[in-house]
Amino acid sequence: MLDVTHSHTAQLLPDDRAAIRRLLDDAFKGEFSDEDWANTLGGVHVVVREDEETVAHVAVVQRRLLHRDGPIRTGYIEGLAVRADRRRRGYGDALMTAAEDIIATAYDLGALSDGTEIDGFYERRGWLTWQGPTWVLAPDGMRRTTEDDGGVLVMRTSTSPDLALDEAIACDWRTGDVW
Repeated sequence: MLDVTHSHTAQLLPDDRAAIRRLLDDAFKGEFSDEDWANTLGGVHVVVREDEETVAHVAVVQRRLLHRDGPIRTGYIEGLAVRADRRRRGYGDALMTAAEDIIATAYDLGALSDGTEIDGFYERRGWLTWQGPTWVLAPDGMRRTTEDDGGVLVMRTSTSPDLALDEAIACDWRTGDVW
């Protein structure tokens, strides 16, 4: 039986955190760094378990994006993964539905950097590709992130400010991948 839970990082037991980390390490084939893991913590985790085994995960963490000189409280998608032998069964959709519900009720915007390699996965769900230039508010000031142009997607909520998808957007600084 499919078991979907929502827990803040602070509520996760050490065994649960370890199971999620193993899932992410396996799903990203060893390319999920300690910095990626740190960026996944501190928010709400949606976990799918089968027979008490963690088979899928996504986190929604709070970030601040800047657009038109104003901050936007953003629910940012991190650590989306489905165990290889459970893919193509709708678990990714179930995770994203739960994550989108969290974003819609708690944030002014949803955002993510697409790393699924599944063409159109987020767009079919109503996510929009940011067309304008991307930036990061780094410790030394604003810095362009040209490598992220076209890879950032957003989901409007009922409280989203007016967005111009072809204008600049910036994210707050963090170690590792800033977007």
